[in-house]
Amino acid sequence: MRNRIELAISILGLVSVCLPACIGEADSEEEYSGTAAQEVFTRNAFTNNALKANALTTDRLATAALTGNPLTSDALASSPEVMSALRDPLAREFLTYAAGCGLPAGQSAEVSIDGVTHVFEGDIGLSPEWGRAHGQCNARCQGWISACMLARINYLGESLPISMRGKNKALESDPEERATFPNREGAYFGDLFAAEQVRFACRSPGSTLIRRVCGGTGVDTEGCIVDVLGECDEVCQAPASDGSFPNCVGGGHTNPTTVTIFRP
Repeated sequence: MRNRIELAISILGLVSVCLPACIGEADSEEEYSGTAAQEVFTRNAFTNNALKANALTTDRLATAALTGNPLTSDALASSPEVMSALRDPLAREFLTYAAGCGLPAGQSAEVSIDGVTHVFEGDIGLSPEWGRAHGQCNARCQGWISACMLARINYLGESLPISMRGKNKALESDPEERATFPNREGAYFGDLFAAEQVRFACRSPGSTLIRRVCGGTGVDTEGCIVDVLGECDEVCQAPASDGSFPNCVGGGHTNPTTVTIFRP
């Protein structure tokens, strides 16, 4: 099914990202999503403050409660740690992006805080199991969501149309989409839920498009908000048929939950 591409209409400001690599073994099997392919992309201007200073991930009890329980309205409301954290606007921004990456379109969770209802809507569906009864967000789920959120960063806070691809059914693309988005930017992988966040990326060979995330020229990535490990053909396996780089190595570990970004 063709992934629909959306141009984000909300600019959320200057972005700095940190994404830790989801640690795992190389996986030759296609990730099961349980849904048809979802929209390739929505907003891609996730802010640095929401990444690094939000109350959901700086409070380890809140992090454990969030990932150890379903991403549903009832589960959120029943966790005092999560509800306390969600009083923080940065935590709500973080959860907005996490839900958008993990849950499929048409699924959502909502909470009421001080009489105001906040809805966290699904979009891409990388980890739909998190939103099911008795669901959790395990290491693989956290890896997919983190890679997706990292890919939604923009150094200048500008919303740009992008195509997200990887070894997950929610990221399937068709020939029309590939023709519309032919320019490969790079691959991203990490784990935003770790106690100490780690941020990894690699450049598509010969491309400088990673300046979307890093700023500057895209050649010199010193000071980038992610740790750019070099060119993707040096740290990842050979590209898949859709052009995405699988099983990239960072921090001494192979990361099967890797997302590759393409541009018009």
